[in-house]
Amino acid sequence: MIKEACITLYVRDLKKLRGEIEQYPTEESLWVPLPGTINSGGNLCQHLIGNLRTYIALTLGSVPYVRDRDAEFTRRYFTKDQLLDEVDLLIRYIPETIEKLDEAQMRAEFPRDVLNMFPEQNVGLVLQHLLTHLSYHTGQINYHRRWISTFKA
Repeated sequence: MIKEACITLYVRDLKKLRGEIEQYPTEESLWVPLPGTINSGGNLCQHLIGNLRTYIALTLGSVPYVRDRDAEFTRRYFTKDQLLDEVDLLIRYIPETIEKLDEAQMRAEFPRDVLNMFPEQNVGLVLQHLLTHLSYHTGQINYHRRWISTFKA
């Protein structure tokens, strides 16, 4: 049950993320921080890509990826089209990876420390945590995009 729900919700939220990135009025508007903030929509999207590629595609699915977490927030290393391509890869990798997990694997300890405040981190819990993380930042990207589209475009 958790596995099927995770697949459905990840695909839904990744499609929402893709839609937000598509709607930015210009390439440059992705990278403008709002007054009083430090992260642009582009940086938040890079962060989500790094997070999900590392903790799901690489750790659980053995899909090669090298993460530079600091650069996700300090550099612009993807174009808008590349962000969309990376999100499309996640729409493919995440369901494929989760689908291959059996019930014992879903209950097993997650092989990396993700939730440093929890002593037990089984795969199912970490997948749910990463899903809420995706949703949280997608909401921030939505707000950023709407503000930028209204006041900066």
